[in-house]
Amino acid sequence: MAVIRDYNKLASDILREVGGEENISNFSRCATRLRLVLNQTPDTAKSNIQSLPGVIAVVESGGQFQVVIGTHVADVFNALSGMVKEKDGNAAQPKTRWLDAVIATMSAVFAPIVYILAAAGILQGILILLGLVDAQIKTSGTFAVLNFMSWTPFAFLPVFIAITAARHFKCNPFIAVLCCCALINPEWTAMAGKIASGSEVKFLFFPLAETVYTSSVLPPLFLVWALSWFERRVEKWLPEVVSPLFTPLLCFVVIVPLTLIVIGPITSWAALGVAHAYNTLFHAAPALAAAIIGGVWQVIVIFGVHWGITPVIMANFDTQGYDSFQAYQTIAVIGQMAAVFGVFIKSRNKQLKATSLSAGVTAIFGITEPAIYGVTLRFKKPFICGCIGGAIGAVVASLFGSLYYAYAALPGLFTLVNAISPDAPMSFIGELVGAGTAIVLTIVMVQFVGFDDPVEAAVSDEKSATLAVGSLQMFSPIKGEVIALESVADEAFAGKVLGDGIAIIPHEGKVVAPCDAQVATLIDSHHAIGLICDNGAELLIHVGLNTVNLQGQYFTPLVKEGDRVSAGTPLLAFDKEHIEQAGYDLTTPVLVVNSEEFTLTRHQSQGAVSAGVPLMSLA
Repeated sequence: MAVIRDYNKLASDILREVGGEENISNFSRCATRLRLVLNQTPDTAKSNIQSLPGVIAVVESGGQFQVVIGTHVADVFNALSGMVKEKDGNAAQPKTRWLDAVIATMSAVFAPIVYILAAAGILQGILILLGLVDAQIKTSGTFAVLNFMSWTPFAFLPVFIAITAARHFKCNPFIAVLCCCALINPEWTAMAGKIASGSEVKFLFFPLAETVYTSSVLPPLFLVWALSWFERRVEKWLPEVVSPLFTPLLCFVVIVPLTLIVIGPITSWAALGVAHAYNTLFHAAPALAAAIIGGVWQVIVIFGVHWGITPVIMANFDTQGYDSFQAYQTIAVIGQMAAVFGVFIKSRNKQLKATSLSAGVTAIFGITEPAIYGVTLRFKKPFICGCIGGAIGAVVASLFGSLYYAYAALPGLFTLVNAISPDAPMSFIGELVGAGTAIVLTIVMVQFVGFDDPVEAAVSDEKSATLAVGSLQMFSPIKGEVIALESVADEAFAGKVLGDGIAIIPHEGKVVAPCDAQVATLIDSHHAIGLICDNGAELLIHVGLNTVNLQGQYFTPLVKEGDRVSAGTPLLAFDKEHIEQAGYDLTTPVLVVNSEEFTLTRHQSQGAVSAGVPLMSLA
């Protein structure tokens, strides 16, 4: 995967390959992937998008076309948002299975706020550690302020859900926030307390339940869903002149009581029921529950349906103050992290080692998609080793009774402290031992089991054109005289500020593609062209020095942006004689812009060269 620089370009390419704006009925993102709901999926969309630089993988699951990008997904999503108009909420939507709709909704609602919850979880972990180091610090005002801050996003979780759910269900976000704020109003909490103590409180003729909605997930989610349906109908019924005032009023006085009477109790009981089912398995056979979660969790992540478990986890924290699922889930993540580091240790391929190291660092922070799609699943055996290590490590943790006492939005190495509790000293120890077991066992298994390690490029001499698996051969794009890049009379090129490469003094006015690639950029003045090779290398062929001043005069582009070209395809023609008569130096740098990601081998550093002759190799 290449480093993404032009997010608008990548978003545009994805939009084109999925059939354009009219083929997208909805789209959202999570921490690492774009999630598109398409009316129809073009036959070539998956393969073409998967080959785009910056795309890790494409997954079709849960009724969604998921483009796994990694940590740059927010930039690509923002670019795509500027290209695709908001869909009319009344427009017909493609039919989807109910399970697909549930998963799509969960990802759309929780993905945008995951880092907010993660930040609060990290703060909670830090406070736990500080409390263990110095018990007196808990009595300080500073600790008290930081403590209530760390719980803020969970106490007001319904408000965050109101915002993201309103966007997903396409209703007025301010009305959604207003209704959800009513659920967490302290006055309602006091009333619910009276109901719990035996008092009866009615709304009209309907008795109210004792349900409290702080930190709840499903009640605000279903509230906004009901609101979206009701709001559209109210807007149709009301005259346009009074709609801005009476639509919020009617929605408020109908939806909030409806939630307190029906939606809230039913959805709360549903979440508690699923949590109870899992907890029953956990209490009956904790090792079995641990093995299942530790071993299977990363398989669930592959299909992008992992957000569906969030209500269960939140229900456990809300009712019990702790959760075992996340304790095992964390070790599953650490197992996959260890697998990719195992590949880094064993591989002798420089590019794979660099990819593995980058994906491993990302996995430390709880994001495993780059590790899975970029390395472990690609070679299969490391992925299986990670699942086995995660399962065994989780079983070990279960023997110590490990639990999580603070919610981890992105479970990983840094959230192990969430297992700390003064009332359960073995919990943290067990989590550390389980995580350590997963790390050591997985890395050892990867070393013994191995994988098909790509062979490095082997160049026997400077002019050898034989390349090994995983390398890219670049032919000369111009007939001319090869010189070292350092000899170019331009400090930016000579200093390799724009990337490493080589330079050619042209003997004729024609530029051809040096390899199979996609035309990424064509400068308006037509004097330079950018290519993205199939292995992610980003090339820049810059004809002449300061030739931008010609404003396109004497240059004729033969391709356009977005075109696929094969090695030898004519890219650009230029009038060599007239450009030189105008006083311009035609020395042409051929640069690998992201050269830090590749091992560059020059087959020729000086002398005459013809177009189509091997010039460089990239591994």
